[in-house]
Amino acid sequence: MKIRRPLAQSRVAKGIVTSLFASALRFIRLTNPPVKGSVKLADIYEAEQPGIIALWHGQHLLAPIFYPSKRGLVAMVSRSADAELNAMVVEKFGIEAVRGSGGRDNSRHLDKGGAKALIALKKALDAGKNVAMIADIPHGKPRDAGMGVILLARLSRRPIICAAIATSRRKVLEKTWDKTTISLPFGRSAIVVGELIYVAKDADEAEMERKRQQLTQMLNAATTKAYALVDGAR
Repeated sequence: MKIRRPLAQSRVAKGIVTSLFASALRFIRLTNPPVKGSVKLADIYEAEQPGIIALWHGQHLLAPIFYPSKRGLVAMVSRSADAELNAMVVEKFGIEAVRGSGGRDNSRHLDKGGAKALIALKKALDAGKNVAMIADIPHGKPRDAGMGVILLARLSRRPIICAAIATSRRKVLEKTWDKTTISLPFGRSAIVVGELIYVAKDADEAEMERKRQQLTQMLNAATTKAYALVDGAR
């Protein structure tokens, strides 16, 4: 905290850190060629886009560099002070950042900031842009989807695209709540995307909970497959 607080308050320091991080992401992408079985985000479900790209916390750090640039992307980023650096990094890749929270305790209700972010993401979808959201809730239960992605899918009537990105060389920060994974250079990469999830406009509580559980299962399956691809490749 003694280090992060001055960084958060210094525009120059934040600019330097985000530039270095963006360069590191580009280098990691360059030195981790895709394995057989990995998909290209530019090609997958192109006819069904725009859509809501859902990712897990701790698995999302490479998403900006793997995302194709031909269709606009708007990403929801936490409103925490630490997440400001994340927002600045994604913006360096031409991705718009919306600050908000995806909803807590699997509730259908969002706080004021989360509701505003959801409206902004819905407008982005209406404009033909994809949006990206982290499915699990900060400092909640990892690898368990909250209701924010489901709410947006119901509101926008756009599909959820479950995605996982993995590299063969990585460092898992075991003490973090979400087991944040730092990808390393000179390995292999894989992107796995699950089947589309649609949420009906008139979905009731029970149906939305069923869709939330489906999202959790499909994201976990995609993540398991992505790691199996990179760890099994030779």
